[in-house]
Amino acid sequence: MIDLNDIEDAGKRIKNHILTTPLAQSCSLSSVSRVPVYLKLEHRQTTGSFKLRGAFNAVLQLSQEERRRGVVAASTGNHGRALSFAANACGVNATICMSNLVPENKVSEIRRLGAEVRIVGRSQDDAQEEAERLSGDGRCLIPPFDHPAVIAGQGTLGLEILEALPDVATVLIQLSGGGLASGVAAAVKSLRPDARVIGLTMDRGAAMKASLDAGRPVQVEEFQTLADSLGGGIGLANKWTFSMCRDLLDDVILLSESEIAAGIRHAYAREREVVEGAGAIGIAALLANKINDLRGPVVTVLSGRNIDMNLHKRLVSNDKEWPRTGS
Repeated sequence: MIDLNDIEDAGKRIKNHILTTPLAQSCSLSSVSRVPVYLKLEHRQTTGSFKLRGAFNAVLQLSQEERRRGVVAASTGNHGRALSFAANACGVNATICMSNLVPENKVSEIRRLGAEVRIVGRSQDDAQEEAERLSGDGRCLIPPFDHPAVIAGQGTLGLEILEALPDVATVLIQLSGGGLASGVAAAVKSLRPDARVIGLTMDRGAAMKASLDAGRPVQVEEFQTLADSLGGGIGLANKWTFSMCRDLLDDVILLSESEIAAGIRHAYAREREVVEGAGAIGIAALLANKINDLRGPVVTVLSGRNIDMNLHKRLVSNDKEWPRTGS
């Protein structure tokens, strides 16, 4: 496992390259949940998501030769944006592989940051295959989650939560490939073993949940979802995040598309925050009363803001024509 020392070292390494994001109490969610609820405003991170932490931690540890060869990654959008930003800051060329399910606003922002973009197939697994092929040409592969430097970088978010709220009892964390969930859980469980860390994901194509249920990494079909940055598989040869999520997460909870939409609307109407579907999933879980035996104080992470604003406008106006991809 990635341990506390790895995460603390990552924090020292990246501290001058990322923002320490605020932790703010939510009066509305505290009232709904009947326990104190705090929002970790990570969507205010420089590139609009937590991914910058892991990306910088990985890029800053590359050798000069690796930097010369450039980096490559598969992404559902936010990792690609973060890696492009970190690589550009360090004078490194980046190539980002994505499926055609990735929203155009995320693709265009990666191009704006100077990375080469390759659109491949209809799933994160297709994009990952292309990234691995390109790494055979000499480019350094930096995966979006199953990589020790990436996990340790994401874990620094957990350290910030504990520094701001040492008595936190429950942390609600996004769960996709598991880089964020395993890193944050490792940090929180190391310093506050009694705290619960609960993974949250969408109910359509949740690869880590299916893998944990099966007791091994499995493939799932990838669907369009409001929580698009939680899509994709975990890799059948997963080396790090599957075992860490299995051992460290206290529960995994699935959210429907309508529940995620409600979370986005609440974030905007009551918290005055613009977040993408994945960023709103903790709010969604609290509004839907999905957490059994909820103990406070609670921290839910607003992990990203990179939503297409036309979609956001339709969601917050409760437009019946917004694309419903699930229940």
